Amino acid sequence: MQVLGIALSLFLLFFAIFQLLLVMGAPYGEAAWGGRQGKILPRNYRIASAFSCLFFIISILVVLSATGIINLFRSSFVGGYMWFLTVYLGLGIIMNAISRSKIERYWAPVIAVMFILCLMILL
Repeated sequence: MQVLGIALSLFLLFFAIFQLLLVMGAPYGEAAWGGRQGKILPRNYRIASAFSCLFFIISILVVLSATGIINLFRSSFVGGYMWFLTVYLGLGIIMNAISRSKIERYWAPVIAVMFILCLMILL
């Protein structure tokens, strides 16, 4: 179970770093937010990426709590959040798969792996 938690946390860390790079103005905007914002995201999308980065960091802490690696949250919160994260990742597969951005569509299989890891931790 802990191996699954570490694996999922590493994926989440990758996405947190990716979002942080977008916040800082890295030219990866075509691989996020539908790919329509250009290489460097405008201010409002950078703010959204900052919240996304925070979401992924919180998700890492919850996943590590769910797998018993750390103990930061109540089990009722962890269980509910893990279900939320699983649904979020499931929707992420669909949204990335149907994206008009060719680059963004490559995220769909990565998120599918994350979704499976999340399900395995839940079940």
